Amino acid sequence: MTTNSSYTIAPLSPETWPAFDALVQRHNGIFGGCWCIWFHPDGPERGQGAEVNRALKKAYVEQGKAHAALVMDGDEAIAWAEYGTPVELPTLHHRKQYDATKTADPDYRITCVFVDKRHRRQGVTELAITGALDLIARAGGGRVESYPHDLTNQTKKMSSSFLYNGTRRLYERLGFTYDRPKGLKNCVMVKTVLPDESV
Repeated sequence: MTTNSSYTIAPLSPETWPAFDALVQRHNGIFGGCWCIWFHPDGPERGQGAEVNRALKKAYVEQGKAHAALVMDGDEAIAWAEYGTPVELPTLHHRKQYDATKTADPDYRITCVFVDKRHRRQGVTELAITGALDLIARAGGGRVESYPHDLTNQTKKMSSSFLYNGTRRLYERLGFTYDRPKGLKNCVMVKTVLPDESV
């Protein structure tokens, strides 16, 4: 799947694991060794350190329970957008408020977007999210939620390293609509993705 630049999108899989692995290793395991497992189901492995998180993420990938769109620059992964069903990604920030205000569960969630620090502020976040939406369409589409930072009324600039899921404005550009607030600085954005009939 080719993007509108020299980058390409590849799904996270056992074949692309080495590229994903290298990206996370270059950034010291991401957010203190999280390895992007925080949104996956809770379990005894959680909080046991970066190497345990890495092994758990690899196991999820091998079992087909972890999905992401990888932005590839040649053979090197430079970004990802993690997505999955609510069963695959049940853990959310502000869960109590989220559950109290929801009317239905989505078919998919986009929970975490990460860009290599060498490639930030170059539109790569948008490529990663678009790649995730394309992969969701290929899997049959449906209602997609994401939980970006809502900077609408903020005057203070936030470091891009803390924007683990992009911004409300970015999702609006990609056709998402605002659903409701979630916590003090995040919100729920929704979009219906049609199935890709060419698959």
